[in-house]
Amino acid sequence: MSYELWILLTGSLVGLSCGVIGCFLILRKMSMLADAISHTVLLGLVMAFIVSQSMNGFNMLIGAAAAGLLTTFIVQLLNSSGIQEDAAIGVVFTSLFALGVILISLFAKNVHLDVEHALMGEIAFVPWNTISIPFLGAIPKSVVMLGSILIIDVAVILLLFKEFKLTSFDPNMAAAIGIPVLAIHYILMGLVSVTTVSAFDSVGAILVVAMLIAPGATAYLLTDRYVVMLFLSGAIGIFDSIAGYYGAKIFDVSISGAMAVAAGIVFLIVWMLSPKYGLVSKFLNQRRLSEE
Repeated sequence: MSYELWILLTGSLVGLSCGVIGCFLILRKMSMLADAISHTVLLGLVMAFIVSQSMNGFNMLIGAAAAGLLTTFIVQLLNSSGIQEDAAIGVVFTSLFALGVILISLFAKNVHLDVEHALMGEIAFVPWNTISIPFLGAIPKSVVMLGSILIIDVAVILLLFKEFKLTSFDPNMAAAIGIPVLAIHYILMGLVSVTTVSAFDSVGAILVVAMLIAPGATAYLLTDRYVVMLFLSGAIGIFDSIAGYYGAKIFDVSISGAMAVAAGIVFLIVWMLSPKYGLVSKFLNQRRLSEE
């Protein structure tokens, strides 16, 4: 497979996995928590390195998942004690991220785990970091990681499809019929964490945040059906990645940055032209009512 196709495949896997997981965050009105987790997993990464003295991918995933769950737990704890959710997210986000930066400067100065790399990533280098897979040959490490996480995400969503749906739309009813709402919540946050860190090395946190929020928000404007929204969000995430890549080629700019910008542009277009929730349709409906 060519250099260009590997980059497109990597971006598409990020768009698909983050787009599908992001739908649940949109439905639960927890979009900003995605931003917090995507940054606080840096603390999990550096803690995993300090404990294991290794950059092994499995250790990084465990550390990231732990940091994501810790972020969610502290935010929920502060929120239940009376602090507004946005304030709780802001405090936890900045504190844990800053702690991760400090630990990197103290214990991981000579390790390829810098803040700029975690935030921005560099998808153009993906094809050169390969591992050998039997019968398949050399495959970029990021593609293997992202593909594996996507399979895990889909498997968990299928396994807990009803639980995710009920706890997203009506957590009180879910609790009343015996569904462990808090456990489902932490499982979802664990998926967000591992999905985020799987894309860190190749695309960085900025694109991950964009893909966790923009495709889901775009799909939300196009349909009121739960299943359709999941499929639409994944498809939009793939489209954003492909459009961003070719936009980056045309303007000679950052590929990850261009993909994030493409996600924002697609959302803006849908926000204006959505047949039910778009600005144009709302304006026409208001004008029609005023004329009547």
